[in-house]
Amino acid sequence: MSIHSLEKFLPQNTLPYLKNWFSDHSVHIKITRNRNSKLGDYRKLRDLSHEITINSTLAPQLFFFVLTHELAHLIAFEKFGRRISPHGQEWKNTFRIMLLESLDVYEDDLKPIIIKFSKSPKANFMASPDLVKYFHIENHQDDEIYVEQLMKGDYFIYRSEKYLLEGLIKKNYLCLNLATGRKYAFKPLARVKKCS
Repeated sequence: MSIHSLEKFLPQNTLPYLKNWFSDHSVHIKITRNRNSKLGDYRKLRDLSHEITINSTLAPQLFFFVLTHELAHLIAFEKFGRRISPHGQEWKNTFRIMLLESLDVYEDDLKPIIIKFSKSPKANFMASPDLVKYFHIENHQDDEIYVEQLMKGDYFIYRSEKYLLEGLIKKNYLCLNLATGRKYAFKPLARVKKCS
């Protein structure tokens, strides 16, 4: 897929950045159906070209963000060698530079979130509560809320089971499954239905 054929998935004014980043690299971009497990991925092919896949269902700004993430892998591996950690410091620095370089592509209300994220880029998009909330990435029902919106002692339903929120442990929430008596750590952005 050529850079120009990507335009329908991207925000305006992204092509100059992509042309610069793709430069001399041979990159195959595949647009996939929605995958719940990932938004995109990168791999180097046996013929030494590169392949990036991205979900077709992403909003244009998120599509560009994910494409930037995956291109950062390509650029970091080409610059620093294949022995670097996929989401190590070399990738983080590369991704940070690319995000800040292309900051003008993003909407004004998203720019501060991108700047904050770029200070310490995460490997997993879901590890950034601000980005997840901004893009409403999960498919959820209107009566669901984030676990982090509950108070200690609140009851909620998650996957048809009732829980009691007991408190915060590090960055997650300790919750008691009322049917089994087992305790589970919930991430702050788990979607649940509050109940009594």
